[in-house]
Amino acid sequence: MTKLITALFAAALLVTTATAAAPPEKITFPAKSGNVTFPHKAHGPKGCKTCHTAAPGKIAGFNKDKAHALCQECHKKEAKGPTKCDGCHKK
Repeated sequence: MTKLITALFAAALLVTTATAAAPPEKITFPAKSGNVTFPHKAHGPKGCKTCHTAAPGKIAGFNKDKAHALCQECHKKEAKGPTKCDGCHKK
């Protein structure tokens, strides 16, 4: 009986992990120079590892400097998306 309960628990854990919640369509980051709305769904085709070097979820140490390095540099490299302040920051 214990083996059966353990097996059911393990199966439930695997199913729960495999069906993690979908990411939000948009994320808004508050900023002094105007909030930044990040269209998460639109960036999905780039793949999670482009921004999330670890597992999906909050990016460790995400702050102004990291956002500018990650987002702005990608926009410049891809020649796509805003690269100037008012392109992302909306008051």
